[in-house]
Amino acid sequence: MDFDTATLSQPGGRGYNEDSSAVWIGDEAACWVVCDGAGGHGGGDVASRIAVEVIARNFQALGEAGIETVAELLQDANEAVIEQQYAVAELRNMRSTVVMLAVDRMRNQAVWGHVGDSRLYCIRDGRILHQTRDHSVVQSLVDAGYADLDALRSHPQRSVLLSALGTEDDFEASFAAHPLQVRHNDIFLLCTDGWWEFVHEERMLELLEQAGSARHWLELMEAELLANARPGHDNYTAIAIWLDDDDTRTHVVGGQ
Repeated sequence: MDFDTATLSQPGGRGYNEDSSAVWIGDEAACWVVCDGAGGHGGGDVASRIAVEVIARNFQALGEAGIETVAELLQDANEAVIEQQYAVAELRNMRSTVVMLAVDRMRNQAVWGHVGDSRLYCIRDGRILHQTRDHSVVQSLVDAGYADLDALRSHPQRSVLLSALGTEDDFEASFAAHPLQVRHNDIFLLCTDGWWEFVHEERMLELLEQAGSARHWLELMEAELLANARPGHDNYTAIAIWLDDDDTRTHVVGGQ
């Protein structure tokens, strides 16, 4: 199982980009991670960068793509952000979301985990097979029946999170219920809220029909995003992963 992977990250309507991302593909396992930082004094940039560096480095050392490994990596990232909060007073309020995908290339199995409102979508046969649920106030309202799905993109409190990296007392991460046996032509999208807020799920699927590659799909979605975005809109980052049966083995490391 090989991968057509593309990454796109831009500051959007902001003066700087607090998102970070990383990719590591080895002979037996691979991982992709996206983080969206927040916090004053440049802290968001620091938090997201720390998280992706810790996850990519520790995943490479472990070389194993299981749910327990993903849980350990997210906990490692949280502890690393907290450690830096205590080391530098100006960074005490920094936080970051995270979403990561790990694939066992020997067993053709995928697992994932996330904290906050950065998302993973798994698409198979033209429909969304899996979609992560945000750790957010508005997602809780939707789940309880007090708001409809549109509120995830329009509610005034849509950016208020219930969990994030850099949290000691209320840290919560969510994971795939079990490993997914991946197939040829399965597609994954990892993205920040600055991406999915302006690209609705139905448009993701419609644009996928027009795309000839992972890179092309991201470019089509970015055009949709920019057409819908408001002035001063958030940073946006996405990684697209298309699975195929090419047996070529590659090693790729990426950053912000």
